[in-house]
Amino acid sequence: MTALKLYPASVIKEIDRQYSQVYGISSFQLMKLAARRVVEVILARYSDSKRAQVFCGSGNNAGDGFLIAAGLADRGWLVQVALVGDTEKLSGASREALAVCQNSQAIVQGFEGSVLDGAVLVDALLGLGIHGKIQSAYCSAIMAINADSGPVVAVDLPSGLQPDSGDVGSACVRASITVTFFARKIGLYSQDGPDYVGEVILADLGLPEALLAEHADKALRVLDAPTLPPRQNKAHKGHFGHLLVVAGNTGFGGAGLLACEAALRSGAGLVSVVSREAHRSGFLARCPEVMFRGANETDDITDLLGRVQAVVLGPGLGQDAWAQNLFRQVIAARKPLVLDADGLNLLAQAPVLLLDCIMTPHPLEAARLLRRDQVDSDRLAVARQLQSEYGAVVVLKGAATLVASDAGITINVLGEPAMATAGMGDVLSGLLGALLAQGQPLRRAAELGVAHHGRAARMATVQQGEVGLLARDVVMQVGRSLSGMPL
Repeated sequence: MTALKLYPASVIKEIDRQYSQVYGISSFQLMKLAARRVVEVILARYSDSKRAQVFCGSGNNAGDGFLIAAGLADRGWLVQVALVGDTEKLSGASREALAVCQNSQAIVQGFEGSVLDGAVLVDALLGLGIHGKIQSAYCSAIMAINADSGPVVAVDLPSGLQPDSGDVGSACVRASITVTFFARKIGLYSQDGPDYVGEVILADLGLPEALLAEHADKALRVLDAPTLPPRQNKAHKGHFGHLLVVAGNTGFGGAGLLACEAALRSGAGLVSVVSREAHRSGFLARCPEVMFRGANETDDITDLLGRVQAVVLGPGLGQDAWAQNLFRQVIAARKPLVLDADGLNLLAQAPVLLLDCIMTPHPLEAARLLRRDQVDSDRLAVARQLQSEYGAVVVLKGAATLVASDAGITINVLGEPAMATAGMGDVLSGLLGALLAQGQPLRRAAELGVAHHGRAARMATVQQGEVGLLARDVVMQVGRSLSGMPL
């Protein structure tokens, strides 16, 4: 099965240009193809309505809208076109489309602030043409669309949604269906995107596969969640690696405990933990399978580091002398490493190149690592810069987590909003560490771990519901997910 790919807006625009120039498909012809597909979707889904209001701006998205309006009017629908943009700014192809619309039975008029009662609303305002702050006239139209209870069909992209980041600014159309052209855009599946796009329908407009393949290296591959290979009958714990979790400063033993439990549920053969001595009884009571070692501010753990295949460093670690002592020893050991939470904060204070490491920052940790107060909305650029500066495989957490390596960037769309709760990052760290301990290469471990973390959360949400999901609920599903159990 071909891996699903998501494309940045710049690549889509280049594909559009090449399709026109190299294959001889004019912009107006492309508009006709796009409009025909949207009309087909509207007729298939909302055939009983017979009423539509098409909102048009002043870009090529408006040209699609004019032809959609004409297509519906030609089929006997009552159609109003609400002009929001300046028609003087229309491209030649969009002017041609407007002329077709004006020669149909569609009613073309300026937007007067009202929505046609009982109509299917078609958003052809901005699409990929969004640049900077949305003008007030467009905001008013978007608010009117969203205030109506009828179905909304977005043309290519809901107006107001950033095509690469998936962020929403001052206003964004909330669509029932988005008919997107050529290929799937990153923003449809990232950040705010899933809350605004509704059902996504891809219309390739007859795009030659060779042209799309020419740009495939610039797309983000969407992660799937393949199972781990079956275990041989004679297997024993030594075949599946020994993981060390260094975590849990005073008062934060739970972070290390969650990472350890997740590691065990992810198939690690042995799991040791170095934590504050005060946490020993809690660990033994909750998870007796873990081998516990208490440590103080001066203890040497190099003997233990020499016996393990991989290390998780950071959950609940803190940044005091105790944490700094352990941090220095782990970094010096140069074992395959998962660096999370305060491990990342300590790294930000004394940056070093980490070629055998998976880093798992959330946006604030990413900002510290890049010496900024905050990171901007271009998550792709942030992930690339972190990977370039530190040499590690970077897991940039968030809605649609990114995995950046020297082989490129992949994206995970398997997460759940229910994961917005304490301890989820600790579970991910333990899962990633277990995969490293079992011999998975860095990039493969990161991609597998991120995908199964999201899939396990989805499995847990099915059982527990979206509200009140706990990190330990996800721990209980990790092994099931890695084993290929159904959702």
